[in-house]
Amino acid sequence: MYCLLFLNLASLIYQSIWIFPYTFLYPKEVKQAENSQVESNVTIKVITANVLMPNKSVQKLIDIVTEYKPDILVTLETNKWWQDALTPIHENFPYRVNKPLENLYGMHVYSKYEISDLQVLELIEKDIPSVHCHIQFPQNVKVKFHFMHPAPPSPTENETAKPRDKELILIADEVKHSQQPTIVTGDLNDVAWSPTTRDFRHLSGLKDPRIGRGFFNTFHADYPVIRWPLDHLFHSQHFMLVDIKRLPSIDSDHFPLYTELMVKSHMD
Repeated sequence: MYCLLFLNLASLIYQSIWIFPYTFLYPKEVKQAENSQVESNVTIKVITANVLMPNKSVQKLIDIVTEYKPDILVTLETNKWWQDALTPIHENFPYRVNKPLENLYGMHVYSKYEISDLQVLELIEKDIPSVHCHIQFPQNVKVKFHFMHPAPPSPTENETAKPRDKELILIADEVKHSQQPTIVTGDLNDVAWSPTTRDFRHLSGLKDPRIGRGFFNTFHADYPVIRWPLDHLFHSQHFMLVDIKRLPSIDSDHFPLYTELMVKSHMD
């Protein structure tokens, strides 16, 4: 009995070490932007939303977009039905990337600002796309975006996590050689403190604005007691944080994630 208690305590301590950075007791990895800075600098508002393809509550997402007015909206699991249903937001997003699929891996990117150098790639697995592009913001700020949704390990999809892990490390390896402002966001089907995500952050050098602020658990929306962070936004050293929050339910199994970043005046 004492042996079992010891093993459980040791396991709890071990797991707590990894999740501790995602509590308010840990120093913030990303500096908070001051109000005066926000008013004078370029800010970038991003909503990442896994909509759950069979879900038909499109108006709830439209209402969130209307309220929060993101510069960039990326939708995951969006098929042709969702593409058509989101037509009302097109007037606010003149630049769009459409990749509708019926396999739960469709992806759409909506941008207020010009998209260039666009690549829609199947990096590891067929019909599992990712979107890579530059977006031109005011004051000549050009940001490289990687929008991702790798497949998770599961009995119905992949027997192991190797394809997902390989895709994450592939992007990390690309990012580490870049000196330009960079944002990686999407449903990575991995928690923030897993070995793979830690390796991704270490190799890429990207920062996690949740560290020192909270978990921001986005999945599973239907189970309040059992939730974890599967939707992420990582960014390069060129940004400070204005705000990050989990948004209200859109009747998906994921909550949308809202992140607002401020571009530093003097990029390191």
